[in-house]
Amino acid sequence: MLELHQFRHSAFCEKVRLVLAAKRLPYTVVEVVPGLGQVQLLRISGQRQVPVLVDGAEVVADSSAIALHLERLQPEPALLPADPALRAQVLLLEDWADTALAAGARLALVQAAAADPVLRAGLLPEATPAPLRSLTAALPGDLLRGVGQVIDHGGLEQLRRNLEQLCALVQGQPYLVGEALTLADLAVMGQLSLLRFPESAGAPLAGRGVPGLADDPQLAPLWAWRDQLGAQLGRP
Repeated sequence: MLELHQFRHSAFCEKVRLVLAAKRLPYTVVEVVPGLGQVQLLRISGQRQVPVLVDGAEVVADSSAIALHLERLQPEPALLPADPALRAQVLLLEDWADTALAAGARLALVQAAAADPVLRAGLLPEATPAPLRSLTAALPGDLLRGVGQVIDHGGLEQLRRNLEQLCALVQGQPYLVGEALTLADLAVMGQLSLLRFPESAGAPLAGRGVPGLADDPQLAPLWAWRDQLGAQLGRP
């Protein structure tokens, strides 16, 4: 049985969960507790970052490496096209999602969480003690205002432009590359999960997200595209 070591609300862990769903592979989850859990993860994988996939004696770290491992383990349905040009497009989009889009989404979420006590408490690991969760939610917004400035207006505008371009793209075709689901779709979906949390995020995060993006009517087709693919994979 495959074993996924994860943080539930990590975009890169969501990407791996989407790949596992696309491949219809059963797996168990180990929710890593920051601190002690990361020390244990270091012993297993040689590093402290999630996601990490344990497949018998083989330990694979990094969401892209895990996706390639799963592609070899379960070739169908293929998430990397056989056509070299399409494959290159998929890998380029995956890299863009994992770098530029990830940076913008992560910082936008930090900004939103600084102003939203429900959001920042909900993002804590599930194993977080209730008193610490309550304390985090109760922190005065003024103390976190500086954190909310980690994205300047130019950064937010660039993120919005990227999302608008994605929105235009998915309104014209069901998949980002070619005529079938690929790793590009799943990588982008993973990052979008930080901007508007899908139903699979559970309470209290489902439907919440970054104000001005998650609730922007112009971006509604993008969230609908993501949720439609999620439903296609059997994930709400």
